[in-house]
Amino acid sequence: MIKRLLIIVMATVLIFGGLFALKFFQVQKELSQMQPPPPAVVAVTEVKQLEWQSSLTAIGSLVAVAGVDVANEIAGIVKAIHFTSGQNVKKGQLLVELDSATEQSELNGLLAQQRLAQIQFERSGKLIVKKFVSQSDYDQNSALLDQANADVRSKKTEIAKKLVRAPFTGKLGISRIDLGQYLTPGSAIVTLQQLTPIYLDFNLPERHLSALALNQEINVSTQAYPAKVFKGRISATSPLIDRNTRSVQVRATLANTDQLLRPGMFAQVQVLSNQPRSVLILPDTAISYNPYGDFVFVVEKTSEGLTVQSRQVTTGETRAGQVEIVKGLKPGERVVSAGQVKLRNGMPIIIENNSASS
Repeated sequence: MIKRLLIIVMATVLIFGGLFALKFFQVQKELSQMQPPPPAVVAVTEVKQLEWQSSLTAIGSLVAVAGVDVANEIAGIVKAIHFTSGQNVKKGQLLVELDSATEQSELNGLLAQQRLAQIQFERSGKLIVKKFVSQSDYDQNSALLDQANADVRSKKTEIAKKLVRAPFTGKLGISRIDLGQYLTPGSAIVTLQQLTPIYLDFNLPERHLSALALNQEINVSTQAYPAKVFKGRISATSPLIDRNTRSVQVRATLANTDQLLRPGMFAQVQVLSNQPRSVLILPDTAISYNPYGDFVFVVEKTSEGLTVQSRQVTTGETRAGQVEIVKGLKPGERVVSAGQVKLRNGMPIIIENNSASS
């Protein structure tokens, strides 16, 4: 009887003890949930107002002002190569010398004939005065001299063509010939491209035609040099509108003094307007995204300290990591630029690495 009573008492104690422990943990959990979250550490930036030039963007292709495959006009064996691949050359600079021994021998023979024709002409000129030769003999000797002179000039021209020269100033490509190689007429020897200056061709929709003008400034960027912005100016626009694309072709000229830009490269073009406009900007890291649009976390001062509130914004153009804010913010407002991942409305924050004035 006593043993049964002890068992009942112990069971009762265990049940009430368990209930008490469960209730205690529930209360502790509710108390912990009621406590405010710890402040989030964030970086902030200030909404700035700047003057931006309005611009049009396009994709273009770089084109050499002049570019050819240098070739020989007449056949011959390569006697000497006077250039190296990738070399900068001047107009008229000797590039290749073809063997001209045969032509030189033929020229020597023609020069001898020229001297003989000159002697005969001069002799007939003295004799005709004394009536010792006829007018027809004198005319014949004059014609023979003219023919000899023409033959000499022709052979000298042929020999000169054995010397292949640069047609314009530019940069050579990779050599395609070797010493001793026989070249047929028109053989490609090396490419030559004029890189300074260089053209950039691109297309813009016809609706932007009125916004284009000669000497209008452009900014150019390439994948090869992503951190460098090249400057140029519009030098021509096509008088025709493409019927298929309804676009106009535009050509700009870039100085390219460092010869970094090469023909065939793709480039991103930004055509700058002559009239700047006032814009609000933020770093692109300050913009967050969700299915409802772009938003930012704005820093607000409260009686308890600094908190954040999300705010929808309308963005515009992006330049060099800076985003135009068209709607939703005012100049001078502070916005979280790093640490937004765990933020929610009303959450307290601590500013670290503050890029704006507090």
